[in-house]
Amino acid sequence: MSLRALLILPAALACLAAAPAQKAPATKAPAAKAPPAKAPPAKAAPLTGPFDATNPQALMDLLGQAGAKVQTNRREADAVFVAVSSPAASFSMQFAGCNPQGRACRAVLLDGALERGPATSAQVNAFNQTSVMCRLYQDNAGAPHILYSAILFKTMSRDDASTHLFAWQGCLADGRDFMRDPVAYLANAA
Repeated sequence: MSLRALLILPAALACLAAAPAQKAPATKAPAAKAPPAKAPPAKAAPLTGPFDATNPQALMDLLGQAGAKVQTNRREADAVFVAVSSPAASFSMQFAGCNPQGRACRAVLLDGALERGPATSAQVNAFNQTSVMCRLYQDNAGAPHILYSAILFKTMSRDDASTHLFAWQGCLADGRDFMRDPVAYLANAA
């Protein structure tokens, strides 16, 4: 399976998870009563009802519905840290500006480690100048990372949050493409 197919798979799963449930067409009830069918047990929180993007659990549920494994791995002062893994990518989410209960967060930062590539510091700087939403940096060990951040609002809808997650998937793809061949990537970005 190609890398492109792997990147499209989580996006397709996220689309399915974010789509409203289809209602069956109304039909007349049958004359004979059939025994009620048992519904399968729910695996994750339903994507209906109130949505609060300032609660880390809301974005965690969206990712879980798309097939990712999400886990809160720690809290510090006003931050909540979440580890996310899926067949296509593993990354972290840091919710910032949260209340003492780890809710009412004001922003989220998504950070994904990338494989090392031939990119120079000047090329990383050029990538950052060509991207509106994504940023690259090197950690203290010199490993490249791609970043995406968003300010969170209580009025944000599920669709708004899904759009941020789709943009993040684009950042991951762009970061990987850049690290594989920075010269070709920058030539096409200009």
